[in-house]
Amino acid sequence: MARRNYQRKKGKRRLKKMFLLSTEGTVTEPQYFSGFNSDTTVLHVRVIRNRGSSPEKVLREMKRYLREQDLQKDDEAWLVVDTDNWTDAQLTSLHQWSQKDRRYGLAVSNPMFEYWLLLHFEDGNAIASPQNCITRLKRQLPNYDKGIHREDVSSGITDAIRRAERKDTPACSDWPHNTGTTVYRLVKNIQKQ
Repeated sequence: MARRNYQRKKGKRRLKKMFLLSTEGTVTEPQYFSGFNSDTTVLHVRVIRNRGSSPEKVLREMKRYLREQDLQKDDEAWLVVDTDNWTDAQLTSLHQWSQKDRRYGLAVSNPMFEYWLLLHFEDGNAIASPQNCITRLKRQLPNYDKGIHREDVSSGITDAIRRAERKDTPACSDWPHNTGTTVYRLVKNIQKQ
């Protein structure tokens, strides 16, 4: 009787949970979130490279990616934007998308993502403008120029989450309309893994 050589077929099943992010920023946010990846983690953070920074473009790139590759049941897809000069209608469309599936999320910083970074070092009180936010962040990171080394902020993640949660009380249902950030919700989900 001839022996059959059985081999297991190689599938496309990933062993790591994926966090798919479409970010408004093209430098700071990808650098920050890619820092969660390592050989020892059970997750993978993938940041989509966007071709523009408007809320519409951030959402369009996410939808395009999701048409090409389905999320697995435990994966998460997040939009990460600032309030900047965007209208409530633009942000509402992102919020509505995030409500369509339990795996979708929206992380918004008001006035900008750098506010989330600032919370790694201080309470972030009395931030009146984006420039004020950058000035305060540069007190902590003197060489900051739209780029971040994860080591610069990694020791402050727990403090940033605590500070952001405290400012988000009661928790906003859509996005922070005053100075604040909901990026902590995404980071908490990443850290659960």
